[in-house]
Amino acid sequence: MSIEIKAPTFPESVADGTIATWHKQVGEAVSRDELLVDIETDKVVLEVVAPADGVLNEIVKAEGDIVLSGELIAHVTAGAATESAPAAVAADAEPAAQPENGGTAQLGPAARQLVDEHGLDARQISGSGKGGRVTKEDVLKHMQAQTTPAIASAERAVSAGQDEIPDGPIGERIERRVPMTRMRARIAERLLDATRNTAMLTTFNEVNMQPLMKLRSKYRDQFEKTHNGTRLGYMGFFVKAACEALKRFPAVNASIDGDDIVYHGYQDIGVAVSTDKGLVVPVLRDADFMSIADIEAKIFDLGTRARANKLSIDEMQGGTFSITNGGVYGSLQSTPILNPPQTGILGMHKIQERPMVVDGEIVILPMMNLALSYDHRLIDGKDAVQCLVAIKDLLEDPARILLQL
Repeated sequence: MSIEIKAPTFPESVADGTIATWHKQVGEAVSRDELLVDIETDKVVLEVVAPADGVLNEIVKAEGDIVLSGELIAHVTAGAATESAPAAVAADAEPAAQPENGGTAQLGPAARQLVDEHGLDARQISGSGKGGRVTKEDVLKHMQAQTTPAIASAERAVSAGQDEIPDGPIGERIERRVPMTRMRARIAERLLDATRNTAMLTTFNEVNMQPLMKLRSKYRDQFEKTHNGTRLGYMGFFVKAACEALKRFPAVNASIDGDDIVYHGYQDIGVAVSTDKGLVVPVLRDADFMSIADIEAKIFDLGTRARANKLSIDEMQGGTFSITNGGVYGSLQSTPILNPPQTGILGMHKIQERPMVVDGEIVILPMMNLALSYDHRLIDGKDAVQCLVAIKDLLEDPARILLQL
């Protein structure tokens, strides 16, 4: 029995997707719930799995093809895969695996795009697909094989103490061009929209992290035991402090919709997470009602699934305010870019010991720079500055977060 494999149903905010990677080729056996293909959308990578045991007998949409919500992308023949199926496919593929001189290799759409962009000779690329079809991965492996000798030669020259680069391939100015992924293109588009369509301004302040560091050091082990292994970090305190400050300054938690201002009576905090495919911002829903333990556990879960491409689109939609932490990568100061339609984003940075004047004496304190970028169309400088000061005051005296002072 042939089973139709269709693209997932996309949310209304996602128009279409692109076939990113086929993990199975025609003729290969598949198991129930085994990953077949990745579909990349503007916001997330969706995985399509096999609905039953069987054999993948047809790929309708190749890598690089655009697919719509619910569109047919492949067929799977249900039932246990026979031993002869892979052998038959191998036999069919054998004559065409290596095209004769002067012949033309069979290229998938994504593979052909790479070949054309880099001016490669397709006849020199071995195809691993059905009938010797050259896939995107085959082209990338071929390009890597070409650049590896040059890189190895350079490393040998350095290790041998050579002052000059020898003649030959090592002297070439190697470049590698790859298509921008849909997610990266969407990130770029949103960042440009934010800079073009908002009156973005950033205010700065600094926070003494010593009280939080002492609190964390004192209760870290007990916190982890009490909350089933959840680690006590700083982000939970920053989220709670931001929620309290947003209640006092609702404009920073609002958004602009045309000529209207939408004030949100809740705090959905987006937390920026860096992944191999780009920056994503999963959202903590109703963060003001979450405990610090709940926030830390949820952030860990969202971060883990984000890096494994397991987030759903719903988990990254919405949000009334965002927090980004460049400090984990060593950033000392930055101006975060707004995440429209939000009108505020808080930037955290590296904790660094600095000499500070306290009661007329110079003391060494662990300080962190804070940055609050905001949309000046809606938020006046006074409100933005006072909002950031409120966050600073709450963090420097964590008891105020509990007491909502």
